[in-house]
Amino acid sequence: MYTMSPFAGKLLSDEEAIAKYNNEKQWGLLVSIDLGECDHQKISSKETITQFAIDLAKEIDMKRYGEPVVVFFGDEPKVQGYSLMQLIETSLISGHFAEDTDRAFVDVFSCKEFAPQKAAEYVKKYFGAKKMQYSISFRDI
Repeated sequence: MYTMSPFAGKLLSDEEAIAKYNNEKQWGLLVSIDLGECDHQKISSKETITQFAIDLAKEIDMKRYGEPVVVFFGDEPKVQGYSLMQLIETSLISGHFAEDTDRAFVDVFSCKEFAPQKAAEYVKKYFGAKKMQYSISFRDI
């Protein structure tokens, strides 16, 4: 696995990431997006999170497989919040929304190319986050 993050060096642009994915015939592409200082109302709303899964799949040109699954759980305030799972025909969109700290953690994994930076920026804007970091991983064996 080859991973890039702000802590490991320069992130690739969307064009560079897609070229690497295609030219090296990688099996999958993963973007992990961490958000801070999110709009509390948005990350606390099952309806908003459900619609987000639908909207993000459309934004990155992925075909959803079934409806989003959004469940609230967590015994400790640190982890309490909604979790999301949206199957896509090429893999999965997932996320967890931590209400106590107004943070969100969203992953998009696909064996179909997509623009990871564009996806990260979309997620940041959707949840009104003031802080964001993301990493890109290429999956292969």
